[in-house]
Amino acid sequence: MENILFILLGLITGGILVYFIFGKKKEEEKKEDSPALLMLQQQMADLTREVNKNLIEVAREQTKTNEATRQFITIADKLGDLEKTLKHQKQRGNWGEASLELILSNTLAPGQFKMQYEFKNKEVVDAVIITKEGIIPIDAKFSLDNYDRVVHAIDDRQREELEKEFKNDLKKRIDETAKYVRPEEGTLPFAFMYIPAEAIYYDLLVNEVGSIKVNTRNLIDYAYNEKKVIVISPTTFMAYLQSVLYGFKAFKIEESAKEIIKKVSDLTKHLKSYEEYHNKLGNAIGTVVNHYQASGREYKKIDKDVLKITGTSPDINLLEIEKPKIED
Repeated sequence: MENILFILLGLITGGILVYFIFGKKKEEEKKEDSPALLMLQQQMADLTREVNKNLIEVAREQTKTNEATRQFITIADKLGDLEKTLKHQKQRGNWGEASLELILSNTLAPGQFKMQYEFKNKEVVDAVIITKEGIIPIDAKFSLDNYDRVVHAIDDRQREELEKEFKNDLKKRIDETAKYVRPEEGTLPFAFMYIPAEAIYYDLLVNEVGSIKVNTRNLIDYAYNEKKVIVISPTTFMAYLQSVLYGFKAFKIEESAKEIIKKVSDLTKHLKSYEEYHNKLGNAIGTVVNHYQASGREYKKIDKDVLKITGTSPDINLLEIEKPKIED
């Protein structure tokens, strides 16, 4: 661009020199050559306008270039800050929590989650999701140091030792997350362990750390089957959340169905007991009716005796009662 500017400035300077050379001619020559001079002046004016236009374009492009340069510098600064952050353990943890909060705030309403949730024993988990069924604890974990060491191991022996450290570190962090599963304090029977680095999460799933085969899949199984901890990443967060909530609702429905079946079974037992007592009552009433009918028969005998003695009958009609029929 600087070369173009020099060329344009040269053209302008040359045009001015030509103008002054022609301006020193005699008045007669001016009169004779006035059409040519006017044409030259017109060409110079057109050239000046074109040069000015090009200069404006050059200035505009230069502005764009400067802006792009500033953006690149800003990005480089941010990358540098991120690199510094990831090298510092505490800041790295803060970055993981900030990443988690960003996802929660962009996907859930303010009342559906809470950062830095405190339990009764004063222990604090990074975040919780609040649902109708209960709260889901989420702890942000970032095992970058051991991960980096395994990837940059210099030989097989060192790599094997670092692999063990890497797995032990992950297992420890899974155990740390599991302590937030507290149904007695309103949590659901599981927790999320959030890994903000997709690379580490992906390597856990494919049993690799970088290009190195590491048996890490059993850690995922250990987390879920033994510790009720679900390992998630930024891209899998919502999918896992929806899946476990739907699954838990289905589980609750299944439990409710079992409870209904149990209550129906209890009701059946109560009905059988009622039937037993009802039949006993019927039998008791039948016995009473038998005694009543026997009493009536005896009364009729007395009536006959009175008739024999007095020659007249009191004409008393006794109420007839039938025995209740008990169905089998």
